[in-house]
Amino acid sequence: MEVGFRLWANPSSPHAEGRKARAALEDARERIKTALGWQGEVIFTSGASEAASLAQGHAAAPATYMSSVEHDALASDMVDFTFPVGKDGAVDARLLSTSLTESRTLVAVQHINSETGNRQGLARIGQTIQDNGALLLADCAQSAGKFAIPPCDMAIVSAHKFGGPIGVGALLVKDYALLHPSGGQERGYRRGTENLPGALGMVAALEACGRPYIDPVVLEPLDRLASECRTIGGTWLSDHLSDPTPYIRALAMPNMSATAQVMRFDMAGIAVSQGSACSSGTMKTSRVLEAMQVEPEVATNTIRVSFGWNTMRAEVERFCEVWLDLAKA
Repeated sequence: MEVGFRLWANPSSPHAEGRKARAALEDARERIKTALGWQGEVIFTSGASEAASLAQGHAAAPATYMSSVEHDALASDMVDFTFPVGKDGAVDARLLSTSLTESRTLVAVQHINSETGNRQGLARIGQTIQDNGALLLADCAQSAGKFAIPPCDMAIVSAHKFGGPIGVGALLVKDYALLHPSGGQERGYRRGTENLPGALGMVAALEACGRPYIDPVVLEPLDRLASECRTIGGTWLSDHLSDPTPYIRALAMPNMSATAQVMRFDMAGIAVSQGSACSSGTMKTSRVLEAMQVEPEVATNTIRVSFGWNTMRAEVERFCEVWLDLAKA
């Protein structure tokens, strides 16, 4: 990002400074493609929400579908049909197939759910979508940098989810022809001056992502917590998911509401959420858990905790200690 600030000029300007900025921006674009293994195009955005809005608002598609557990950024009046998931959080590809009645429908499915950590089988779902002549928009905000981008027509990426700066992301597009241009920058597909320092910070973070994203040793204390949670009557949501992933966990305390837990953890210096971070400020029962038919008394007591590249084992141990203290009080 320091390089980006030193080079900063409007990349659309024809003067020397602008040309240098453009060269740096295009280099970042190509490096992002390489890091993600993406063969198509990259449109820089201000983050995942703008990428979602760009895809839904400008896709060359007559209708937009999404699953019932998508992020709030995709749950808008631009969605024509919402299809359900099972109690395990998984999309039923056969049910989806019967729902697709229009060709080139845009179907939005989150790769990894931001509240539960469940991973959708997008290879299977994508094949169903392709067989029906539809387009797959994969919300990879929670998976990019941690897992491979699944086969899809478009993908949503957010830099801060893998340790990059806040305020920059991208919409990956297999072909520009899948979108109607809006005019402006980014080949005419996005209005607004590009965030060069953010783009350079984004690619640097992406290239630094390890495999695995977090050393499994860091997360080992969660195994003991899961066992204790089950023993005392709590709910470890990963037990019920079709494909749980390690970096987001949801769990219900048997004797305390999620709202109270968020406040108690905050007092202990630990940040957790009730639902996804973008909607947790409402303190309402998660619509994702409702869509999965989680019992109301469990959903009301469920918190979400996520772990990043800089999470230390001692912090995970501290979270587990505080959770057990609250649960047994």
